[in-house]
Amino acid sequence: MLLIKNGHVKTMAGKEFENGCVLINDEGKIEKVAARIAAPKGAQVIDADGRLVTPGCVEAHCHIGLDNSAMRWEGMDYNEAIDPVTPQLRAIDSINPLDEQFPLALAGGVTTAVTGPGSANVVGGTFAAVKLYGKRVDKMIVKEPVAMKCAFGENPKGCYGQKGKSPMTRMAVVALLRELLFKTQRYMKDKAEGKNPPFDMKLEAMIPVLEGKIPLKCHAHRADDILSSIRVAKEFGVGLTLDHCTEGHLIADELAEEGYPAFVGPTFGGKSKLELLNKTFDTPKVLNEKGLTISIVTDAPVIPLQYLPMCAGMAVNSGLREEEAWKAITINPANSTGIGDRVGSLEPGKDGDVVIWTADPMHALGAQAFITVVDGKVVYQK
Repeated sequence: MLLIKNGHVKTMAGKEFENGCVLINDEGKIEKVAARIAAPKGAQVIDADGRLVTPGCVEAHCHIGLDNSAMRWEGMDYNEAIDPVTPQLRAIDSINPLDEQFPLALAGGVTTAVTGPGSANVVGGTFAAVKLYGKRVDKMIVKEPVAMKCAFGENPKGCYGQKGKSPMTRMAVVALLRELLFKTQRYMKDKAEGKNPPFDMKLEAMIPVLEGKIPLKCHAHRADDILSSIRVAKEFGVGLTLDHCTEGHLIADELAEEGYPAFVGPTFGGKSKLELLNKTFDTPKVLNEKGLTISIVTDAPVIPLQYLPMCAGMAVNSGLREEEAWKAITINPANSTGIGDRVGSLEPGKDGDVVIWTADPMHALGAQAFITVVDGKVVYQK
């Protein structure tokens, strides 16, 4: 067992202990969170010495493990850019857990990431939620699949249109997605009626989307692209998350009417393409004040994953309330990606993923993990 004591414990479950304890059992699950806990016999004890203690941070949208550090084409395993419609691809078949980004993320207090294909294709394949400690991805999975990636706007247009192929326009991007959804509906109907259609791996991969088991994970920066993704999701009655949502602040009233979760970012850094012209750290505040559930994301490696807490701090600097910023990198991404039963808060029964901080990252630019715990095991110590 592991007992963390004498910490300022922020549970993200409605309670906060200025001087509290977290007890993790031998199965790696949180046993108890309280002001005082007596150390069980034989337990490892860590004295937080007044430091901030929180759940491990959760990244809702990145490409860690599929876009490897210090590599060119050798490690670019996130875009199968020869066919704009590839729903049959699965992130877990590309994730390299030995990439240096994983231990760096742990040192930055990030313990879980939802990672998957890029945005070259209109439909790119499925994302997976993984712990960031381990050697074999099969043993690191929290949930798989989490969502089906689709992309609107400049990226699929640029990848194919500049080669004289479809999609060349935003009309074609949406048409390709709509066609795939229509074909899947017909395929499912034929199977249900016993017509035994020929096996189609692409359509099989889309069935969980139409059945409501996983949402579409929509890459969209520009306001009209965000609204196009909503149009398609409502047309087919499927789930949806708004990933990037860069111009979300410009249409906040419209998004508030719909209520889909927004994964905002990557916001730090330069404006590398036209779609990012209105990029601002004001977006999380504006959307939050309209009642949307927001998560802050890095899109790593666009922003290295260890800087997720820093991005939340920059949103605080732009007016987002501090408690909402913490939610945006813990419980909100966990709940919005369907893994809130395991991570995102310090509650009995949840995974023992805990960070003891050197300083509060909402206020200190250089804050990082002092100790990071995953499944009850110390995996990083400064």
